[in-house]
Amino acid sequence: MLIELVQLDARHPAARAGTRPALAGATLTIQSGEQVAIIGPSGAGKTTLLHAIACAIKPSAGQLLLDGQQPWRLSRAALQRLRGLLYLAPQVPPLPPRQRVITSVLAGSLPAMGFWRSLRSLFYPVDIAKAHEALEQFDMGDKIFERVDRLSGGERQRVGLARILMSPARLWLVDEPLSALDPTRSRQAMDSLLQQAHSRQCTLVTTLHQVEVALARFPRVIGLRDGVMAFDLPASQVTPALLASLYEQHEDELSAAPSPADAPAVAAIQPVVMHCR
Repeated sequence: MLIELVQLDARHPAARAGTRPALAGATLTIQSGEQVAIIGPSGAGKTTLLHAIACAIKPSAGQLLLDGQQPWRLSRAALQRLRGLLYLAPQVPPLPPRQRVITSVLAGSLPAMGFWRSLRSLFYPVDIAKAHEALEQFDMGDKIFERVDRLSGGERQRVGLARILMSPARLWLVDEPLSALDPTRSRQAMDSLLQQAHSRQCTLVTTLHQVEVALARFPRVIGLRDGVMAFDLPASQVTPALLASLYEQHEDELSAAPSPADAPAVAAIQPVVMHCR
């Protein structure tokens, strides 16, 4: 899916009127089938960018086009059909704790199911083999009939990633897919995402705090800082100086925080006297 942003501004729906947009003046084109990583310090606007592209946030200014269409000018029914071709995977997947993993994974295929088939799947899961195959991509096949509340945080994140493979979407928007994973699981998860996106010719846009992963695995890297695009370059052209500039402000804020030595002295702890009657 082709993505085009022209001077796009976006702010959180709960933001007060007149506040600075979380994303300001974003202009970029992502070709169909591209794989792009977005990096930057916390609060830079990375998640807002994904939500704007996913038509989850209506832009406050500028223009968004998906395959040449302006989503917010479509009818409600047409917008809903378009959203069925997009998959937004949040950092913390919304998995009901008492639900079985099989049901959670199959939820990714709901846009392609009819009403009665999706209703039936709640009681008797369909496409069990396909769900198992998706889970196996993230080494979670043996958890297919477990309850979600019995999984670790990393396992839940991998279930959320497996849902993507069940989706009919042509655009995958993945927010911090490695945040709860150890290095080995991170490599495995990223291998699966990149390979599956390539084989299905899906456009993949993901936010990452792991800069080394972004530079090593993605051909194109976008840097965001304070809601503004700092750079949009091939990974091979992202220099240490650019990275230092991208994270400089964030590091300055951290260094400006009072150190334990600067903190006010804590009063000595007084013994607690208990009187028993």
